[in-house]
Amino acid sequence: MLTAAAVAVAIAVAAGACWLVVREKLYQDVHDNLVSAPRGPITPPDQPSQLHCGTTPAEGLAAVPTNSGLDRFNSQKYDYQLLLTDGSVCFPDTATKAVEVQPDDTALLSNPKSQVFREGSYLNGDSAQVRLTTTMIRLINGTKQPAVVLTALPTSGVEGSLNSLALLMAGIAGLGVIGAGFTGRIVARSALKPVDQLTDVVEHIARTEEVGTTIPVNGKDEIARLSTSFNSMSTALANSRERQTRLIADAGHELRTPLTSLRTNVDLLIRSDAQGRALPAETRARMLGNMKAQMQELTVLIGDLLQLSRPDTPNPEAVRTVVPFHETVGRALERGRLRGPSLVFETDVRPWYVHGDPAALERAVINLLDNAVKYSPPAGTIEVSLREGRLTVRDHGPGIPAEELPYVFDRFWRSPSSRQLPGSGLGLSIVAQTVQDTGGQVSLGPAPNGGPGAQAVVLLPGQPSEPR
Repeated sequence: MLTAAAVAVAIAVAAGACWLVVREKLYQDVHDNLVSAPRGPITPPDQPSQLHCGTTPAEGLAAVPTNSGLDRFNSQKYDYQLLLTDGSVCFPDTATKAVEVQPDDTALLSNPKSQVFREGSYLNGDSAQVRLTTTMIRLINGTKQPAVVLTALPTSGVEGSLNSLALLMAGIAGLGVIGAGFTGRIVARSALKPVDQLTDVVEHIARTEEVGTTIPVNGKDEIARLSTSFNSMSTALANSRERQTRLIADAGHELRTPLTSLRTNVDLLIRSDAQGRALPAETRARMLGNMKAQMQELTVLIGDLLQLSRPDTPNPEAVRTVVPFHETVGRALERGRLRGPSLVFETDVRPWYVHGDPAALERAVINLLDNAVKYSPPAGTIEVSLREGRLTVRDHGPGIPAEELPYVFDRFWRSPSSRQLPGSGLGLSIVAQTVQDTGGQVSLGPAPNGGPGAQAVVLLPGQPSEPR
């Protein structure tokens, strides 16, 4: 409707302007013809004029002999009549039509060198353009007197042409508006079809909660960009739900093992007490030790799950402070030495300040050190270095096979060779998420120069001096 309205206004303005231009041009042609018209079929001043006069135009025209005019094959272009000083209206022998006389037409006699143009009409009502000029005539009685010559051109043909043009333009404008309406509807439906598809998909997702549904994208316009953005959002939601489902399934699987062990030990203790058959002290102590270990494993696993319950993307509203990262590494080294008393720690830690969560960064460094302690051989060496925001932690253990490197930061992933060791498989995932939240990068790979062990590298943005 808006398109049709806009086209209608444009066509109306163009048609009106065109009609006005054509009207002006046609009337200007009539005016130019009158300007160039001859003085009329008047006899020379020294000869008597053959005029037929009357007191009114009708009487004067009636006095013209019917057989004195031109035949129909030689009809004259201009219509002439004369207005005398006494008010008489005279016509030449060739006159066929008379023009209405206005009272002020004789005023031109006071200024004989000028000419006047005006609108007029014939006795039969047809419109005309009239030129008024003056001349001197000799009457049959030999007297001379001035007269006003009225030269007329009919404009009924011009008006007919203008009326026909107006009808033609009105028809064209109507067809243009109707065509524009149909075309606008087709274009609008085609342009908004992706929006309809997008609406259907959104309603389908809202009704069924089936995220991941996408719509086809065609072109590169705004609608295509909107469709692409929606597809990206839908895919991201599907991936998020898949990660959530996988996390719940993996967490349930990891929780099942210690819970099963705890339930078995508790059932044995309850059964032995119920039957009055006390377990040997050594067996009972071993079972209690296993239960304590399982409780510790559950505590660690639950803590890791809480750490991973944070969003995958950094929260801009989270509290981020200036963290002296070298001090964080120092505290983590103290705890690492307690967990690996037989190991040798070679350190080179230099000042570096970052913006982040102090507790999360310390937890990430401790996880890296725990991973190095876990895989280091007895009396092995762990090298820790912090230079210009680059933290490296290297152990001298068995290393990581190349085919397992792509999975080391996945949640609950554990190498087949290390599944008998304690741990939940979430430590490196927590490291990756914390480093990502801080705006850094983390990698884990083989030791440099082909040496034994593995090396973790963390890059964090910051500066060597404390910001002011």
